[in-house]
Formats: sequence, C-alpha cells, structure tokens
Amino acid sequence: MSLLDVTDAAQIYTTRRGLFGRPVKVRAVDGISFSVQPGRTLGVVGESGCGKSTTGRMALGLERPSEGSVTFEGAAMPVPRSAEWRDMRAKMQLVFQDPLGAMDRRLTIAQQIEEPLVIHRIGNAAERKERVAALLVDVGLRPDHAARHPHELSGGQRQRAVLARALATNPKLLVCDEPVSALDVSIQAQVVNMLTDLQVARGIAMVFISHDLKVVRQVSHEVAVMYLGRIVEQGDPEALFADPAHPYTRALVSAIPVPGPRRIPRIVLTGDPPNPADRPSGCAFHTRCPVAIARCKAEVPALRHFDDGRKIACHLADAQTKVAE
Repeated sequence: MSLLDVTDAAQIYTTRRGLFGRPVKVRAVDGISFSVQPGRTLGVVGESGCGKSTTGRMALGLERPSEGSVTFEGAAMPVPRSAEWRDMRAKMQLVFQDPLGAMDRRLTIAQQIEEPLVIHRIGNAAERKERVAALLVDVGLRPDHAARHPHELSGGQRQRAVLARALATNPKLLVCDEPVSALDVSIQAQVVNMLTDLQVARGIAMVFISHDLKVVRQVSHEVAVMYLGRIVEQGDPEALFADPAHPYTRALVSAIPVPGPRRIPRIVLTGDPPNPADRPSGCAFHTRCPVAIARCKAEVPALRHFDDGRKIACHLADAQTKVAE
C-alpha cells in the first residue's frame, strides 16, 4: 500500500490585478496525481513557479487541495490545526531550503532538535536528552554542537541540524524543499549521501523538490517533471534522463552540465513561462515548444501511461514511444 497518495489535486488561489481589479483565480497546481511508497523517493523538478513547493505543502497537509484529495496511510488528511492533524504531522516532516531561516537563533541546537519531541509529548526529559544526542550522531554532528547556536555553525552543519530536528519524531515521510540549493557543491554531496543513508536505515519515504536535476537523479526512485502546475512526464530517473520524451523535459536535461560531447544538443527555451492566471489554451507549453503543432494549441494533452513505465503528457509522444495496451 502507498504511504502517500495525491489524486487529481489542484490548488487554486484568488488574487487581484491592481488595487481595484476584479478577483482572478490562479491554478498554482492543476490536477496532479502521484503516489509515494514507503522507503522510496519521488523527485519533483521544474522551473521556479511551476507549483513544486505548493505540491509539497499539500503533501504535508499544510494546505488542503481546492480540488482532488491527499491521503496518508490510506486516511484523508485531517483539517489543518486540528488535534488529528497534529498527531499525523508527527509522522511527516519538512526539510527547509534555508536552514538559518528555519531555525530560532535564540535557541541552542539541542533545544531546537528537542522541540518536536516536546510538542508531541514524546518521552521524558532524560529520554529526550538521550534522543537528541543520538540524532546528532546520526546526522554527523559532534556532541559539542548541541550547546551552540545556529550562527555558530556552518551552512552544512545547520542543514544537518535541521535534518536532525525533522527526524526527531521518527517520521515516515520527509518533504525536502530544495534542501541543498543553499550549500556548496562539496557539502551538497555530503548531505545528499547522508539523506540516502538515513532513508535506507530508517525506511523513510521522501518527496524531494529541487531544480537541480543531477541531485534529483541521484536520490530519486521516480521523477515527476512539472510545468505550470501540471506533471508533463513521470518515470524512472535513468530512463527519463537518458531519453526524455516530453520537449520540456528534453530542454531541462540538455541544460545539465556534462564533460565532453553532449548526447542531447543544448535546447534553449525562448520566452518565460506563461502567467498561471492567464493560462494558454491547449498544452501550456506550446508557447515555448519548438515542435508544437496545431493540436497542441487546441487540446490539453492527458498524462498517459506508456509501455516503458513512463507517463507522458504530450500529443507527439506517440512518435517517440509506443503507447501501452
């Protein structure tokens, strides 16, 4: 059974154009579906503003979808801030992009790691102290780091402390929102390796949100590519990165720095992503797609299953991949 199921989920916000403008509905996430199995990682990639972070917040129950559903361990997400929601939140945690911004600069590292245990009333004072010490070891921090404050740690050490706090309640699901983008490349590799090791040791499921395709490829068992609130391609990372089918995925993969000759020629997309409040007709990508046809402008492509295990939302996918029976 899946740990997390997101079914036809949409998140619609209402905004205004100008001070006296009429309300406009913005579909930040537009009918996405995916599942995450225990101990597995779903990578979510796409340009800024495509709905990745909103998807993560819906997966955690921080936002209720305007349409569709989100279930965790087979049960619907409780109403946010309710007692049932707080109980469920102990089983799922968020790893933030900016570790310094995610921490209270007035508290020591030990106090911040202990905080979830206090909130969820886990253990007594002695047990919580022992738990904090064990978590510091698990994430590669020294015992003396416990008494330090966030500004006394390096960026990598702060992110390790944030991860220790997220692991305090023994969650079954981690949503990692750009967890290594603020770190140096060498530190990124250390944190990514640590995340992978902890996942194997603890059987934690992850939704890993990032714009860094190399990192996503390393940590993910499955990858979902988002564009303007929709999933346009989803599947095994090795197959998806070796032979991307959707034109948008091809453009993203072609931008990955590689030594030597490129297997996929560099594809430079023209223009900016459309405004979600003024979504184009048909396929939202057709305004930037180098191979768009008339059908792309008139008809929204469905996310279809193909015989190589992938899901692709492109009218031209039939020319590249045979549709599964």
